[in-house]
Amino acid sequence: MGQPSGPQKRAPFTRLHAVIVLATIMFIATLASFFSNDAEATRKSDPTQLIQLNEQALSQIHLSLKEETSNKEVFLPVLAREEIQPEQEPAQELKQTVIKIKSGHSLSTLFKKHHFSHQDLYRIMQKGKSTKALRNLQPGRMLEIESNAEGQLYSLSYQINRLQSINVLRANDDFDIETVNKPVEKRVNFSQGGIQSSLFEAGKEAGLSDALVMEMAGIFGWDIDFALDIRRGDKFSILYEEQFIEGKKYQTGTILAAEFTNQGKTFKAIRFTDKSGRTSYYTPEGLSMRKTFLRSPVDFRRISSRFGKRKHPVLKRWKLHKGVDYAARRGTPIQSSGDGKIIFKGRKGGYGRVVIVQHGSRYQTLYAHMNGFKRGIRVGKYVKQGQTIGFVGSSGRATGPHLHYEFRVNGSHRNPLTVKLPNAAPIKAAFKNDFMAHTQRLLSQLDTHKPTQIALNQ
Repeated sequence: MGQPSGPQKRAPFTRLHAVIVLATIMFIATLASFFSNDAEATRKSDPTQLIQLNEQALSQIHLSLKEETSNKEVFLPVLAREEIQPEQEPAQELKQTVIKIKSGHSLSTLFKKHHFSHQDLYRIMQKGKSTKALRNLQPGRMLEIESNAEGQLYSLSYQINRLQSINVLRANDDFDIETVNKPVEKRVNFSQGGIQSSLFEAGKEAGLSDALVMEMAGIFGWDIDFALDIRRGDKFSILYEEQFIEGKKYQTGTILAAEFTNQGKTFKAIRFTDKSGRTSYYTPEGLSMRKTFLRSPVDFRRISSRFGKRKHPVLKRWKLHKGVDYAARRGTPIQSSGDGKIIFKGRKGGYGRVVIVQHGSRYQTLYAHMNGFKRGIRVGKYVKQGQTIGFVGSSGRATGPHLHYEFRVNGSHRNPLTVKLPNAAPIKAAFKNDFMAHTQRLLSQLDTHKPTQIALNQ
């Protein structure tokens, strides 16, 4: 037999060994105490405290093992119950259906066609006013629907218009509904032009839409008769809003400031919204551009007869013509030139069908030779400026369809084309400082002709 190679090395007694021995002794001592002959002491002892001691010992062992084995995994029994985390449901794949609304489509027919639940449709439509747009789907609009693999409705989105859409999202067995508004970016643009043939031609050359030209004519319409007063060489310049959605032009907004030179006389208008929310156009001094009366109460082709002495076309004798005749197509709407109360409606001799409106205590206007009256017009009814009261005709002594219009001040006839019209209410004193600062900014833009960003008055 070979000689022993020498005494074997003993493994070092480490701190870990000491802890394990100590824990084992404590565990044995605990069991001994628990099963001792002293029944009363055993009964009084608290088992939970014993278990806590065991847990403390095991915890100490676990910590020591961590220190001794930095790169090794050690598995020890744990007495405390571990919480089991619920498994997350995998995300469902959703099917998207895009529908272009056609005539006759309703949400009910579309749900039936695509086999969606009628109970879901009922829950959605019970959301009240928020579902109003879904009750009347408009042809050409888009409807987007998302559903899961089982065909259950998950979400619905309907385009109300270019600015708004309504979104429906499932919430368990119910639905949440919200209306989403797309942000609108406002930009300020500048344009100017000179009149060579007509206002509309000049506006077209300046890049303005017909609607914008009409708006400009409406602003200055109390001071300038655009049918009679326009001359070659008249000019205009305007600042106006343009609205964009997601970088694309949505529509042209309102005119912010405008200047019009007619026959050498210049008129300026500023749009202003005061703190009470009232919006109107004013002169740079704060006077209202709006007058209490329209200069022309009808869209006419020409003036067939002016105020003054003339030879009557039917009676064939000279007679004072107390108004102005506006030739227009039969049926053209006739508007009340100002706010007031109707004091006469009916036939009046050679005037034919007539309406007379009383404006306050000083002013009266008369409209004659009507073809018919607007429904609802009656004596005692109050009308607004620009409200239709009748239609052009040739009733009474008339050779053709036209409106005979008279303007009376304190009972005396005045020439409607030249009479000085009273202004509407000026800017209120409480808003005058804000208005003047706003006016200075806009007029500066008009003068420099540099359409940069402006602090818009909202």
